[in-house]
Amino acid sequence: MRPSRVVLFLWLALIVVLLIVEIAELTHFFTLPVESVIGDPLAFVFAIVFTTILALVGAIFIGIYFAQRVLSPSGFTPFEEEMLKMRRDLAEVKASVAQLAEARADPGASETSDEPRESAP
Repeated sequence: MRPSRVVLFLWLALIVVLLIVEIAELTHFFTLPVESVIGDPLAFVFAIVFTTILALVGAIFIGIYFAQRVLSPSGFTPFEEEMLKMRRDLAEVKASVAQLAEARADPGASETSDEPRESAP
């Protein structure tokens, strides 16, 4: 099972946004002074709790994804098996039709049948 293009696009957009924020932090494009973090411990605790919750949710989703990939059977689904069987049956029918067409085109060449041939009046 492959993730849809929308999901992949959303993950890619999230990663790009996080990279932009990280680069902005490294270049001091927007940085709060350290005094404001020390001065407001409630905001600091809120930021740590929020980051922890997001990290746990992300870890759970990644764990579910990997567990599903590892535990899912790697064989064919019943639908795929049926389609392969139908393909094989169709190939047999095509071969039979080709053999009949060949026998009709050259009646004396293939006398493999045990049944007597009917003669035309």
